[in-house]
Amino acid sequence: MQPLSTRTAHFTDSVIRRMTRISNQYGAVNLSQGFPDFDPPQAILNRLAEVAHEDFHQYSITWGAQNFREALAEKQSRLMGREIDPNSEIVTTCGSTEAMMAAMMTVANPGDKVIVFSPFYENYGADTILSGAEPIYVPLHPPTFDFNVDELEAAFKQHPKALILCNPSNPCGKVFTRTELETIADLAKKYDAYVITDEVYEHIVYAPYTHTYFASLPGMWERTISCSSLSKTYSITGWRLGYTIAPAEITDRIKKVHDFLTVGAAAPLQEAVIPGLRFGRDYYDELLKTYTHKRDLFVQGLDAIGLEHTTPQGAYYVLMDISRYGYKSDLEFCEMLARDVGVGAVPGSSFFREDVNHLIRFHFAKRDETLHEALNRLEKLKKL
Repeated sequence: MQPLSTRTAHFTDSVIRRMTRISNQYGAVNLSQGFPDFDPPQAILNRLAEVAHEDFHQYSITWGAQNFREALAEKQSRLMGREIDPNSEIVTTCGSTEAMMAAMMTVANPGDKVIVFSPFYENYGADTILSGAEPIYVPLHPPTFDFNVDELEAAFKQHPKALILCNPSNPCGKVFTRTELETIADLAKKYDAYVITDEVYEHIVYAPYTHTYFASLPGMWERTISCSSLSKTYSITGWRLGYTIAPAEITDRIKKVHDFLTVGAAAPLQEAVIPGLRFGRDYYDELLKTYTHKRDLFVQGLDAIGLEHTTPQGAYYVLMDISRYGYKSDLEFCEMLARDVGVGAVPGSSFFREDVNHLIRFHFAKRDETLHEALNRLEKLKKL
Protein backbone atom coordinates (compact mmCIF):
# COMPACT_ATOMS: atom_id res chain seq x y z
CA MET A 1 0.00 0.00 0.00
CA GLN A 2 1.22 3.49 -0.78
CA PRO A 3 1.63 5.77 2.24
CA LEU A 4 -1.08 8.23 3.16
CA SER A 5 -0.63 12.01 2.94
CA THR A 6 2.46 13.31 4.71
CA ARG A 7 0.69 16.66 5.05
CA THR A 8 -1.72 15.22 7.62
CA ALA A 9 0.55 12.61 9.18
CA HIS A 10 1.05 14.59 12.38
CA PHE A 11 -2.56 15.68 12.81
CA THR A 12 -4.50 14.60 15.89
CA ASP A 13 -8.24 14.79 16.32
CA SER A 14 -9.56 18.06 17.74
CA VAL A 15 -8.71 18.10 21.44
CA ILE A 16 -11.69 20.38 22.07
CA ARG A 17 -14.15 17.93 20.55
CA ARG A 18 -12.36 15.03 22.25
CA MET A 19 -12.92 16.65 25.64
CA THR A 20 -16.64 16.86 24.90
CA ARG A 21 -16.65 13.10 24.32
CA ILE A 22 -14.73 12.55 27.57
CA SER A 23 -17.14 14.86 29.42
CA ASN A 24 -20.07 12.86 28.08
CA GLN A 25 -18.37 9.60 29.07
CA TYR A 26 -18.13 10.65 32.72
CA GLY A 27 -21.29 12.73 32.95
CA ALA A 28 -19.23 15.87 33.54
CA VAL A 29 -20.50 19.43 33.19
CA ASN A 30 -19.11 20.25 29.76
CA LEU A 31 -17.22 23.55 29.93
CA SER A 32 -14.83 22.41 27.20
CA GLN A 33 -16.40 22.80 23.74
CA GLY A 34 -17.87 26.30 23.47
CA PHE A 35 -21.58 25.83 22.85
CA PRO A 36 -24.51 27.11 24.95
CA ASP A 37 -27.06 24.97 26.77
CA PHE A 38 -29.81 27.58 26.26
CA ASP A 39 -32.09 28.22 23.29
CA PRO A 40 -31.53 30.55 20.35
CA PRO A 41 -33.76 33.65 20.11
CA GLN A 42 -37.44 32.79 19.78
CA ALA A 43 -37.86 34.75 16.54
CA ILE A 44 -35.28 32.51 14.86
CA LEU A 45 -36.91 29.35 16.21
CA ASN A 46 -40.33 30.51 15.02
CA ARG A 47 -39.00 31.18 11.53
CA LEU A 48 -37.29 27.76 11.51
CA ALA A 49 -40.64 26.08 12.18
CA GLU A 50 -42.21 28.00 9.31
CA VAL A 51 -39.36 27.24 6.92
CA ALA A 52 -39.91 23.51 7.41
CA HIS A 53 -43.16 23.88 5.47
CA GLU A 54 -41.88 26.26 2.78
CA ASP A 55 -39.84 25.84 -0.36
CA PHE A 56 -36.28 26.11 0.99
CA HIS A 57 -35.20 22.47 0.88
CA GLN A 58 -33.00 22.46 -2.23
CA TYR A 59 -29.67 24.10 -3.00
CA SER A 60 -29.46 27.84 -2.54
CA ILE A 61 -27.11 29.87 -4.71
CA THR A 62 -23.69 28.41 -4.04
CA TRP A 63 -22.26 31.48 -2.31
CA GLY A 64 -25.41 32.07 -0.25
CA ALA A 65 -29.13 32.71 -0.62
CA GLN A 66 -29.89 36.17 -1.96
CA ASN A 67 -32.06 37.31 0.93
CA PHE A 68 -29.57 35.98 3.49
CA ARG A 69 -26.69 37.88 1.88
CA GLU A 70 -28.77 41.04 1.65
CA ALA A 71 -29.73 40.88 5.33
CA LEU A 72 -26.14 40.16 6.33
CA ALA A 73 -24.82 43.00 4.16
CA GLU A 74 -27.26 45.44 5.75
CA LYS A 75 -26.18 44.41 9.27
CA GLN A 76 -22.42 44.38 8.62
CA SER A 77 -22.44 47.58 6.55
CA ARG A 78 -23.81 49.37 9.58
CA LEU A 79 -21.20 47.84 11.89
CA MET A 80 -18.16 48.01 9.63
CA GLY A 81 -18.77 51.55 8.42
CA ARG A 82 -18.85 50.89 4.67
CA GLU A 83 -21.44 49.75 2.14
CA ILE A 84 -20.96 46.02 1.57
CA ASP A 85 -22.22 44.59 -1.70
CA PRO A 86 -24.21 41.40 -0.99
CA ASN A 87 -23.56 40.08 -4.49
CA SER A 88 -19.84 40.66 -4.93
CA GLU A 89 -18.35 40.90 -1.43
CA ILE A 90 -19.99 38.11 0.63
CA VAL A 91 -19.68 34.32 0.57
CA THR A 92 -21.87 32.23 2.87
CA THR A 93 -19.95 29.24 4.24
CA CYS A 94 -20.47 26.16 6.38
CA GLY A 95 -19.44 27.87 9.59
CA SER A 96 -16.44 30.10 10.20
CA THR A 97 -14.30 26.96 10.04
CA GLU A 98 -14.92 26.69 6.32
CA ALA A 99 -14.70 30.47 5.95
CA MET A 100 -11.15 30.39 7.36
CA MET A 101 -10.18 27.42 5.20
CA ALA A 102 -11.58 29.01 2.05
CA ALA A 103 -9.79 32.27 2.87
CA MET A 104 -6.51 30.47 3.47
CA MET A 105 -6.73 28.49 0.24
CA THR A 106 -7.61 31.67 -1.63
CA VAL A 107 -4.52 33.49 -0.35
CA ALA A 108 -1.78 30.92 0.22
CA ASN A 109 0.32 28.92 -2.22
CA PRO A 110 2.29 25.83 -1.17
CA GLY A 111 5.47 27.03 0.47
CA ASP A 112 4.08 30.40 1.57
CA LYS A 113 4.30 31.46 5.21
CA VAL A 114 1.44 32.62 7.42
CA ILE A 115 1.72 34.39 10.80
CA VAL A 116 -0.34 32.90 13.63
CA PHE A 117 -0.50 34.44 17.09
CA SER A 118 -0.03 31.96 19.96
CA PRO A 119 -2.24 31.03 21.77
CA PHE A 120 -4.56 30.28 18.87
CA TYR A 121 -7.74 28.41 18.03
CA GLU A 122 -6.55 24.95 17.07
CA ASN A 123 -7.80 25.08 13.47
CA TYR A 124 -5.43 27.86 12.39
CA GLY A 125 -2.28 25.77 12.32
CA ALA A 126 -4.12 22.94 10.60
CA ASP A 127 -5.62 25.31 8.00
CA THR A 128 -2.16 26.63 7.21
CA ILE A 129 -0.69 23.17 6.80
CA LEU A 130 -3.63 21.90 4.71
CA SER A 131 -3.04 24.87 2.40
CA GLY A 132 0.56 23.75 1.96
CA ALA A 133 1.80 26.83 3.81
CA GLU A 134 4.09 27.12 6.83
CA PRO A 135 2.93 28.79 10.06
CA ILE A 136 5.12 31.38 11.79
CA TYR A 137 4.06 31.58 15.43
CA VAL A 138 4.28 34.88 17.31
CA PRO A 139 3.65 34.75 21.06
CA LEU A 140 1.02 36.78 22.88
CA HIS A 141 2.60 37.34 26.29
CA PRO A 142 0.53 36.66 29.42
CA PRO A 143 -1.04 37.86 31.59
CA THR A 144 -2.36 40.56 29.23
CA PHE A 145 -1.52 38.61 26.05
CA ASP A 146 0.08 41.54 24.28
CA PHE A 147 2.48 41.04 21.39
CA ASN A 148 6.03 42.37 21.18
CA VAL A 149 6.34 44.64 18.16
CA ASP A 150 9.92 43.54 17.43
CA GLU A 151 8.91 39.86 17.52
CA LEU A 152 6.00 40.55 15.20
CA GLU A 153 8.13 42.50 12.74
CA ALA A 154 10.73 39.72 12.79
CA ALA A 155 7.95 37.39 11.61
CA PHE A 156 6.91 39.85 8.89
CA LYS A 157 10.53 40.05 7.73
CA GLN A 158 10.15 36.42 6.65
CA HIS A 159 7.73 37.76 4.02
CA PRO A 160 4.56 35.90 4.96
CA LYS A 161 1.61 35.85 2.61
CA ALA A 162 -0.86 36.54 5.42
CA LEU A 163 -1.49 36.96 9.14
CA ILE A 164 -4.41 35.34 10.99
CA LEU A 165 -6.04 37.61 13.55
CA CYS A 166 -8.61 36.30 16.02
CA ASN A 167 -10.27 39.27 17.71
CA PRO A 168 -11.64 38.84 20.34
CA SER A 169 -9.26 35.97 20.84
CA ASN A 170 -10.03 32.34 21.56
CA PRO A 171 -8.76 31.04 24.01
CA CYS A 172 -7.33 33.98 25.97
CA GLY A 173 -10.17 36.48 25.57
CA LYS A 174 -7.88 39.28 24.44
CA VAL A 175 -9.45 42.25 22.64
CA PHE A 176 -6.84 43.95 20.48
CA THR A 177 -6.67 47.71 20.99
CA ARG A 178 -6.94 50.06 18.05
CA THR A 179 -3.26 50.95 18.52
CA GLU A 180 -2.29 47.28 18.32
CA LEU A 181 -4.43 46.80 15.23
CA GLU A 182 -2.87 49.84 13.59
CA THR A 183 0.58 48.38 14.29
CA ILE A 184 -0.44 45.15 12.57
CA ALA A 185 -1.92 47.16 9.70
CA ASP A 186 1.27 49.18 9.25
CA LEU A 187 3.35 46.00 9.10
CA ALA A 188 0.91 44.32 6.71
CA LYS A 189 1.25 47.29 4.36
CA LYS A 190 5.02 47.53 4.80
CA TYR A 191 5.56 43.85 3.99
CA ASP A 192 2.62 43.46 1.59
CA ALA A 193 0.67 40.79 3.49
CA TYR A 194 -3.01 39.90 3.68
CA VAL A 195 -4.85 39.74 7.01
CA ILE A 196 -7.43 37.00 7.58
CA THR A 197 -9.61 37.83 10.57
CA ASP A 198 -11.73 35.58 12.76
CA GLU A 199 -14.30 37.83 14.43
CA VAL A 200 -16.91 35.35 15.61
CA TYR A 201 -17.01 36.97 19.07
CA GLU A 202 -17.46 40.49 17.65
CA HIS A 203 -20.57 41.10 19.80
CA ILE A 204 -19.13 39.69 23.05
CA VAL A 205 -16.70 42.41 24.17
CA TYR A 206 -16.77 43.52 27.81
CA ALA A 207 -16.60 47.12 28.97
CA PRO A 208 -14.42 49.13 28.81
CA TYR A 209 -13.02 47.27 25.78
CA THR A 210 -14.35 47.83 22.27
CA HIS A 211 -14.17 45.85 19.06
CA THR A 212 -12.65 47.38 15.94
CA TYR A 213 -13.21 45.61 12.62
CA PHE A 214 -9.78 45.26 11.06
CA ALA A 215 -11.16 45.88 7.57
CA SER A 216 -12.41 49.29 8.75
CA LEU A 217 -8.88 50.59 9.38
CA PRO A 218 -7.48 53.00 6.78
CA GLY A 219 -6.08 51.11 3.81
CA MET A 220 -7.00 47.68 5.18
CA TRP A 221 -10.19 46.86 3.26
CA GLU A 222 -8.18 45.96 0.17
CA ARG A 223 -6.00 43.37 1.95
CA THR A 224 -8.42 41.93 4.56
CA ILE A 225 -10.64 38.85 4.46
CA SER A 226 -13.12 39.16 7.33
CA CYS A 227 -14.39 35.78 8.54
CA SER A 228 -17.17 35.28 11.05
CA SER A 229 -20.18 33.15 11.85
CA LEU A 230 -23.62 33.37 13.41
CA SER A 231 -22.92 30.53 15.86
CA LYS A 232 -22.00 32.55 18.94
CA THR A 233 -24.09 35.66 18.31
CA TYR A 234 -27.37 33.73 18.01
CA SER A 235 -26.50 30.57 20.00
CA ILE A 236 -26.79 28.28 16.95
CA THR A 237 -23.41 26.53 16.84
CA GLY A 238 -24.97 23.44 15.25
CA TRP A 239 -26.37 25.38 12.30
CA ARG A 240 -22.88 25.91 10.82
CA LEU A 241 -23.54 29.26 9.16
CA GLY A 242 -20.49 31.42 8.51
CA TYR A 243 -19.32 33.92 5.96
CA THR A 244 -16.47 35.87 4.46
CA ILE A 245 -16.51 39.56 3.61
CA ALA A 246 -13.80 40.83 1.28
CA PRO A 247 -13.21 43.01 -1.80
CA ALA A 248 -14.90 41.76 -4.96
CA GLU A 249 -11.73 40.45 -6.64
CA ILE A 250 -10.85 38.39 -3.56
CA THR A 251 -14.44 37.26 -3.02
CA ASP A 252 -14.62 36.03 -6.60
CA ARG A 253 -11.79 33.60 -5.83
CA ILE A 254 -13.29 32.59 -2.48
CA LYS A 255 -16.54 31.70 -4.26
CA LYS A 256 -14.70 29.20 -6.44
CA VAL A 257 -12.80 27.63 -3.54
CA HIS A 258 -15.99 27.42 -1.47
CA ASP A 259 -17.91 25.82 -4.35
CA PHE A 260 -15.49 22.91 -4.49
CA LEU A 261 -15.13 22.60 -0.70
CA THR A 262 -18.78 22.34 0.34
CA VAL A 263 -21.02 23.56 -2.55
CA GLY A 264 -23.11 25.60 -0.12
CA ALA A 265 -24.47 26.13 3.36
CA ALA A 266 -27.85 24.72 4.42
CA ALA A 267 -30.59 26.59 2.57
CA PRO A 268 -33.38 26.26 5.19
CA LEU A 269 -31.12 27.55 7.94
CA GLN A 270 -30.03 30.57 5.90
CA GLU A 271 -33.68 31.52 5.57
CA ALA A 272 -34.52 30.81 9.23
CA VAL A 273 -31.78 33.03 10.68
CA ILE A 274 -32.76 36.17 8.73
CA PRO A 275 -34.94 37.56 11.58
CA GLY A 276 -31.82 37.50 13.75
CA LEU A 277 -29.79 39.45 11.22
CA ARG A 278 -32.47 42.12 11.38
CA PHE A 279 -32.48 42.48 15.17
CA GLY A 280 -31.94 46.02 16.47
CA ARG A 281 -29.23 47.31 18.77
CA ASP A 282 -31.20 46.20 21.83
CA TYR A 283 -30.58 42.53 21.03
CA TYR A 284 -26.81 42.95 21.00
CA ASP A 285 -26.90 45.08 24.16
CA GLU A 286 -28.86 42.34 25.91
CA LEU A 287 -26.50 39.66 24.59
CA LEU A 288 -23.53 41.51 26.06
CA LYS A 289 -25.37 42.08 29.34
CA THR A 290 -26.08 38.36 29.56
CA TYR A 291 -22.49 37.32 28.92
CA THR A 292 -21.10 39.99 31.24
CA HIS A 293 -23.26 38.50 33.98
CA LYS A 294 -22.09 34.97 33.17
CA ARG A 295 -18.45 36.03 33.10
CA ASP A 296 -18.76 37.73 36.48
CA LEU A 297 -20.64 34.80 37.99
CA PHE A 298 -18.01 32.32 36.85
CA VAL A 299 -14.83 34.24 37.64
CA GLN A 300 -16.14 35.31 41.04
CA GLY A 301 -16.96 31.67 41.72
CA LEU A 302 -13.42 30.66 40.80
CA ASP A 303 -12.11 33.41 43.09
CA ALA A 304 -14.22 32.12 45.96
CA ILE A 305 -12.71 28.65 45.53
CA GLY A 306 -9.22 30.15 45.37
CA LEU A 307 -8.41 29.16 41.78
CA GLU A 308 -6.06 31.33 39.70
CA HIS A 309 -7.47 32.39 36.34
CA THR A 310 -7.60 35.01 33.63
CA THR A 311 -10.49 37.44 33.24
CA PRO A 312 -11.40 37.77 29.56
CA GLN A 313 -11.81 41.09 27.78
CA GLY A 314 -14.01 39.41 25.16
CA ALA A 315 -15.41 36.02 24.05
CA TYR A 316 -16.47 33.54 26.74
CA TYR A 317 -13.39 31.63 27.85
CA VAL A 318 -11.30 31.58 31.01
CA LEU A 319 -7.81 30.12 31.37
CA MET A 320 -7.12 28.55 34.76
CA ASP A 321 -3.64 27.93 36.18
CA ILE A 322 -3.20 24.34 37.40
CA SER A 323 0.48 24.62 38.41
CA ARG A 324 -0.24 23.92 42.06
CA TYR A 325 -1.54 20.42 41.33
CA GLY A 326 1.80 19.07 40.07
CA TYR A 327 0.60 17.51 36.81
CA LYS A 328 3.20 17.32 34.03
CA SER A 329 0.43 16.85 31.46
CA ASP A 330 -2.52 19.23 31.23
CA LEU A 331 -4.37 16.58 29.21
CA GLU A 332 -4.05 14.13 32.10
CA PHE A 333 -5.32 16.83 34.45
CA CYS A 334 -8.35 17.47 32.23
CA GLU A 335 -9.12 13.75 32.05
CA MET A 336 -8.92 13.58 35.85
CA LEU A 337 -11.08 16.70 36.14
CA ALA A 338 -13.84 15.14 34.03
CA ARG A 339 -13.62 11.74 35.72
CA ASP A 340 -13.11 12.66 39.39
CA VAL A 341 -14.42 16.22 39.70
CA GLY A 342 -17.13 16.12 37.03
CA VAL A 343 -16.20 19.20 35.00
CA GLY A 344 -14.98 19.23 31.40
CA ALA A 345 -12.15 21.55 30.30
CA VAL A 346 -9.66 21.80 27.42
CA PRO A 347 -5.88 21.43 27.92
CA GLY A 348 -4.17 24.75 27.26
CA SER A 349 -1.37 23.03 25.37
CA SER A 350 -3.71 22.53 22.42
CA PHE A 351 -3.76 26.33 21.92
CA PHE A 352 -0.09 27.21 22.43
CA ARG A 353 2.95 26.74 20.23
CA GLU A 354 5.07 27.31 23.33
CA ASP A 355 5.61 24.55 25.91
CA VAL A 356 2.55 25.32 28.04
CA ASN A 357 1.16 22.60 30.30
CA HIS A 358 -0.07 24.62 33.27
CA LEU A 359 -3.25 26.15 31.81
CA ILE A 360 -6.67 24.75 31.02
CA ARG A 361 -9.61 26.45 29.28
CA PHE A 362 -13.19 26.68 30.54
CA HIS A 363 -16.10 28.37 28.78
CA PHE A 364 -19.08 29.98 30.47
CA ALA A 365 -21.73 30.02 27.72
CA LYS A 366 -24.08 28.10 30.00
CA ARG A 367 -27.22 28.68 32.02
CA ASP A 368 -26.61 30.08 35.49
CA GLU A 369 -27.64 26.82 37.12
CA THR A 370 -25.12 24.93 34.98
CA LEU A 371 -22.34 27.31 36.01
CA HIS A 372 -23.32 27.01 39.68
CA GLU A 373 -23.22 23.22 39.37
CA ALA A 374 -19.77 23.35 37.76
CA LEU A 375 -18.47 25.66 40.49
CA ASN A 376 -19.88 23.40 43.19
CA ARG A 377 -18.04 20.46 41.66
CA LEU A 378 -14.82 22.46 41.32
CA GLU A 379 -14.86 22.88 45.10
CA LYS A 380 -13.40 19.35 45.14
CA LEU A 381 -10.13 20.82 43.89
CA LYS A 382 -9.55 22.25 47.36
CA LYS A 383 -8.83 18.70 48.53
CA LEU A 384 -6.26 17.90 45.84
